[in-house]
Amino acid sequence: MKKTVALHTLGCKLNYSETTAMARMLENDGFEKRDFDEVADLYVINTCSVTDNADKECRQLVRRIQRKAPEAMVVITGCYAQLKPKEIAAIPGVNLVLGAAEKFNIASHLKELTKNDAGKICSCDIEDVNIFTASYSLKERTRIFLKVQDGCDYNCSFCTIPMARGKSRSDSIENVLKNVEEIVAGGAKEIVLTGINLGDFGKGYTGGKKHEEDFFELMKVLETESQIERIRISSIEPNLLNNEMIEFVSNSKKFMPHFHVPLQSGSNKTLANMRRRYKRELYAEKVGLIKLLMPHACIGADVIVGFPGELDEDFQESAEFISALDVSYLHVFTYSERDDTHALTINPIVPIQVRNERNKILRNISYQKMQNFTNLHIGETRKVLFEGANKNGMMEGYTDNYIKITVPYSDSLENKITDWVI
Repeated sequence: MKKTVALHTLGCKLNYSETTAMARMLENDGFEKRDFDEVADLYVINTCSVTDNADKECRQLVRRIQRKAPEAMVVITGCYAQLKPKEIAAIPGVNLVLGAAEKFNIASHLKELTKNDAGKICSCDIEDVNIFTASYSLKERTRIFLKVQDGCDYNCSFCTIPMARGKSRSDSIENVLKNVEEIVAGGAKEIVLTGINLGDFGKGYTGGKKHEEDFFELMKVLETESQIERIRISSIEPNLLNNEMIEFVSNSKKFMPHFHVPLQSGSNKTLANMRRRYKRELYAEKVGLIKLLMPHACIGADVIVGFPGELDEDFQESAEFISALDVSYLHVFTYSERDDTHALTINPIVPIQVRNERNKILRNISYQKMQNFTNLHIGETRKVLFEGANKNGMMEGYTDNYIKITVPYSDSLENKITDWVI
């Protein structure tokens, strides 16, 4: 009988694409995939370092596995596994911990792994991680998340990602195009380009040769040479989103009028403390140009509240700036301390209760912005790509400008781009 494997993702869409790539590798190696809630011979948990309870989530999942399948082997990989391998290896029930350089060698590691192994660590210094491995979430969703870049050379004072994923490196345009062709052959209609610092695409080496490419060049090649119908940019730093890219999207037949641009704070003082590479004026300029060229465009923003040194007046300044910005929604994160980050040296520390209150204020602003954005387009006919999942007799899809549409389930709409009146 084939051995069975179940995988679970904690964290971002990029993690999700990597998990599904690992699943394909294991299936090619003879494993049969199971849902994570089912009994399996092997469980793989791909962890995140951004959530403040990564350790807690990991322990809970391992305990659940032990109750359900006490004879199963458990492998932990991902960002948290790179940052805290000894901590994770000490969790009862964990057999193997794979660091950033080893996650895509999982099949070879499993050949030597037995149930008697406890807390085995296969990792290396993050400085030695310099290989890029492409991944995408084929067969899982209508919208496919395609990783084209990894790592980050920025040193934001709150972030552990460079320590967890290493230096910025990326795929070649040639290989991205090849992966897109495979995705199209699988029947998908839309790809979402993902990376840790996507606008930094072009850095790194392939076959010992340094890339001489950039993200704008990738955009132009995908527009003219790929067969995919819709493309989204998952997230791009404001200082790397140049005006030519915005103008290009405004004239594109494939790139959707949807931008996700991290802001993090509307206070220049806080942005400086965060070691961000722009001021709020640049951010406002980018939003203004997008809306000038594409009034219908959806713009999302990441924001962190309760950052060390964020006084009441700093938060008020930030909230007022965000309220006035013509963005469509916010992803609001409550600051949480991370080991070995510069932010730990910044004072005063914002009390947890105050952080949570600020989070609620911005989430309310976000809700109102999304309502207003949606209301602006009611009555319009826009192209919607409907996804396949039947959720209690309903199905969902997204317009080109990222308005969610929910309708009664119909298999005739599944994975179809359809003109729809909002």
